[in-house]
Amino acid sequence: QVQLVESGGGLVQDGGSLRLSCAASGRTFSTYVMGWFRQVPGKERELVAAISWNGGTIYYADSVKGRFTISRDNAKNMVYLQMNSLKPEDTAVYYCAADLGGNRVKVQGSAYGYWGQGTQVTVSS
Repeated sequence: QVQLVESGGGLVQDGGSLRLSCAASGRTFSTYVMGWFRQVPGKERELVAAISWNGGTIYYADSVKGRFTISRDNAKNMVYLQMNSLKPEDTAVYYCAADLGGNRVKVQGSAYGYWGQGTQVTVSS
């Protein structure tokens, strides 16, 4: 069983920054592929960023490239999402997710078997 707990969401102005954190349980965290998804009401869940077990493979959605950075600390069972130059269209609930099914970074949400409860990010214009 894997438990994921996000923190760091909040309200920020256009152009501001936030850092999301995700604390994960599990003795084999260092083997998980980790992802950050976001969802707004009425829209499909979107993969924002994902990182392989050792950070060697990283995926970013085109909409966040150059602004967001995903990282992980396997010693602390933590994954982070640094979000800079935030825009109103980044407003969403952000979810941390874990894929225990191999080393390849996958973009499909269905590949991730464990999810956090989500944290709200609101960017005001």
